Amino acid sequence: MEKFFKLKEHNTTVKTEIMAGMTTFLTMAYILAVNPSLLGNPACGMDSGAVFTATALASALATFIMAFWANYPIALSAGMGLNAYFAFTVCGGDLKGMDDPWKVALAAVLVEGIIFILLSFFKVRESIVNAIPANLKYGITAGIGLFIAFIGLQGSGIVVKDDSTLVKLGDFSEPGVALCLIGVLITAIMYHFQVKGYILWGILITWLLGIGAEMIGWYVVEPEAGALSLIPSFTASSFIPKSIAPTFFKFDFGWIGENLSQFVIIVFSFLFVDMFDTIGTVIGVADKANLLDKDGKLPRVGRVLMADAVGTVAGSMMGTSTITSFVESSAGVAEGGKTGLTAMTTGFMFLVSLFLSPIFLAIPGFATAPALIIVGFFMASSIKKMHFEGDTADCVGGYLAFLIMPLTYSIANGIMFGMLAWFGIKVCTGQIKKIHPIMYVVCALFAFRVITMII
Repeated sequence: MEKFFKLKEHNTTVKTEIMAGMTTFLTMAYILAVNPSLLGNPACGMDSGAVFTATALASALATFIMAFWANYPIALSAGMGLNAYFAFTVCGGDLKGMDDPWKVALAAVLVEGIIFILLSFFKVRESIVNAIPANLKYGITAGIGLFIAFIGLQGSGIVVKDDSTLVKLGDFSEPGVALCLIGVLITAIMYHFQVKGYILWGILITWLLGIGAEMIGWYVVEPEAGALSLIPSFTASSFIPKSIAPTFFKFDFGWIGENLSQFVIIVFSFLFVDMFDTIGTVIGVADKANLLDKDGKLPRVGRVLMADAVGTVAGSMMGTSTITSFVESSAGVAEGGKTGLTAMTTGFMFLVSLFLSPIFLAIPGFATAPALIIVGFFMASSIKKMHFEGDTADCVGGYLAFLIMPLTYSIANGIMFGMLAWFGIKVCTGQIKKIHPIMYVVCALFAFRVITMII
């Protein structure tokens, strides 16, 4: 392991890396419950059991590629937001009324993944990552911190929607809210005393407190409201992985010939969100792990992006939505993960989940929320590296990146606003020669995206 992952060079140990990998997995294990639920809804109509298995297998494969080829502590799985777009916008909207619309959607994901492989092979995505100004990278990192903290606050019920103000404070009498706040305090206290594995312990302790709350009757299980028991329930069949036969290689290319323009738009939408979600996540996680070089560039970034692309193609073949790098990887980085051994551990846990799904599906959102909130705190600290004086384009671009990201619930939107503002200010202040050629192409794509949104 030392020779393969270069642990001493990265100043880490096997124990630290394994603990970090388990932490990353527990913070993103929710995808194994969420993805089958979204893609199995009536609007989409996929087999939930097959989606569960496909998600776990595709996540493991992509994460192993990241571990062994790129040697980075970044885990991958079916992207949140992209799966909702797959299920509700494409299947439930664009393809509504047709039989098995998910077969066309899977074909779109396959095409998107192949395009990603080509872009990665010719180092287009790598050039984009390295061409982004340092101030924008720091703004992206800080924005992701706010974004994942907001995900944690929302998932636990601390922040809820409101018709008048969009968001408001949740009900503190709700067990999920109270237990999450307790979990945040426990995690922060363990961090103060430098307890090894404090984030992982925070998740497990909060979960155990939830089990206690359920046993005394405070946490009430209401299946019709989406609340499941926090106590794992095992049967003989629960240890047998579900077959992916219902979704394996189930593509429908017949519809595409008659609706080519609509299919291109669907593919572009998948491509756009996946590309810039991945770029933002990779930059943010790498920055917090101190993996960027002195010029703010990420070594072997092409391999990182290729893992994402191959995972997407494999996932579409097995029967799941777009595979992308997960921002929750930052939880493992905060735990000390710095190499591919962290990712290898996470990938292994995805394989284990095939046989122990009742355990992983029993960990509630309020138990993983403290990890996201604390990790958000660490990532938001990158704001200290930003320059708020000097080049106006760099300053305003970085500012909009971290501001828009949590407020629009999208990493891609934050990057889009930040880059377009940066480009526009550069042009209007006579700094055209300072713009990297690749940024013209990137900003043109963003401008096209804005135009399609307006139309």
